[in-house]
Amino acid sequence: MSVPFDAESVRVLATILADTGLTEIEIEGKDGRIRVVRAAAPAAPMPVLTAQVAAPAAAAVASAPAPADDPANHPGAVLSPMVGIAYLAPEPTATPFIVPGQVVVAGQTLLLIEAMKTFNQIKAPKAGTVTRILIATGTPVEYGEPLLILE
Repeated sequence: MSVPFDAESVRVLATILADTGLTEIEIEGKDGRIRVVRAAAPAAPMPVLTAQVAAPAAAAVASAPAPADDPANHPGAVLSPMVGIAYLAPEPTATPFIVPGQVVVAGQTLLLIEAMKTFNQIKAPKAGTVTRILIATGTPVEYGEPLLILE
């Protein structure tokens, strides 16, 4: 059975994706469901670098440059478990759940992520000190995006 779709609704959802930077959005109503997914930009091919060794093998080899400081690869990174909007406090006028330098215990609420009108508590996976907060309140976040560093 073919169900007609509302092209204007699809356009509105596509605009929301573009404005927020999200990669997918879905709405459901009594007449059906619409899901719009934006494809990620294709990754550029990595150039292949070759080096010529002029010195004998016994000579000291220069060390490779350190990789860029990528918070997602940090062992203490707390990653977003969902797509949504991140909030650092329970209300706009309330004090934030955490601040840099704060010591937290495992299970303590670090922030909230709103997804589909539901506020989800993001809790500390372990005890430690918050060294960096990588997002601002009201920021759209993607699944797997680093939110903060907990050491």
